Amino acid sequence: MKWKWWYFALILSVLLAVLSPLASSSPDGLERVAEDKGFIEKADSAPFQVIADYVFPGIENEALATILAGIIGTAVIFGVVYGLAWLIRSRRSAQAE
Repeated sequence: MKWKWWYFALILSVLLAVLSPLASSSPDGLERVAEDKGFIEKADSAPFQVIADYVFPGIENEALATILAGIIGTAVIFGVVYGLAWLIRSRRSAQAE
């Protein structure tokens, strides 16, 4: 099996999802500025939330829920991108014939 660049990217993404509970609990830069300048309350809510606040519902352990949410998100995005790449590649090969 030939080593592809996306193997590394997938492994790195899963590793980052596993390490994500170690990240800072402080708000990110944009959220911090909005809090400091006093306009955080003017922010609109997201139109939908798949896994709200990176916490997987039904799991009591917050760190484990965050890890699971990250791995599921990585798997979904990887599957969508891989499927699109496969579709594009198959259409190009069909046009070349």
